[in-house]
Amino acid sequence: MKPESIPLILLIGRPASGKSEIIDYLIKIPPQERLGRFHLGDLDVIDDFPMLWTWFEEDHILSQELGKPRLHTDEEGDFKYPYLWDLLIRRLGLEYHKRLRYDPSYHQQTTTIIEFSRGSQHGGYRGAFLHFPEDLLKKAVVIYVWVSFEESLRKNRRRFNPDRPDSILEHSLPDAKLERLYHYDDWDELSSSNPDFLEIEDSRVPYAVFENEDDVTTGQPQALADRLQGVFERLQILQARR
Repeated sequence: MKPESIPLILLIGRPASGKSEIIDYLIKIPPQERLGRFHLGDLDVIDDFPMLWTWFEEDHILSQELGKPRLHTDEEGDFKYPYLWDLLIRRLGLEYHKRLRYDPSYHQQTTTIIEFSRGSQHGGYRGAFLHFPEDLLKKAVVIYVWVSFEESLRKNRRRFNPDRPDSILEHSLPDAKLERLYHYDDWDELSSSNPDFLEIEDSRVPYAVFENEDDVTTGQPQALADRLQGVFERLQILQARR
């Protein structure tokens, strides 16, 4: 992979903002185009949703099939303990470190995308970033996919497929839970002090905002590609300045 290529992306934003669609698009384009146009190697995605969904499934088995106490969530699907949000971030960091441990040359060919959402109600992005290991943050850039809460709500409703609740592209939250957990996030506050970098402990992390209120991630591949190219060109420049 080229030296100026991006090794690791923290892809964040409200649920249904377009994060998964961005990943789906980038995975499907030819590797040479992905490298030449977007400065990305082979993509390896680490997402906290499958981890979270496993907890839901385990709790269902425990309570409904085995008659045992639920470990992670209550009957409404809310976490029993607020620190479980931090555990998910630590798990993302652990999964990343496993890649490096088993393959020291991992980033010669691979760009990692770590995807998650955090609302202010459970610590926001500032709280989440503090639980990533320092060596991860030193390599990372951040892309925040910006949509209003109203747009997040609209797309969250639209993508719901009751036959595939565990699907990355088709899972959904009830309106009330989306409102409670994700109506507010701390992105504007977190990014307000510096237009180019997030200061996280001792790490200076480049960031870019992908504006998606007009939903270019749905059925607009050319507009999506053009907007992504601008985002990645900015990040490549900032990465050289970090």
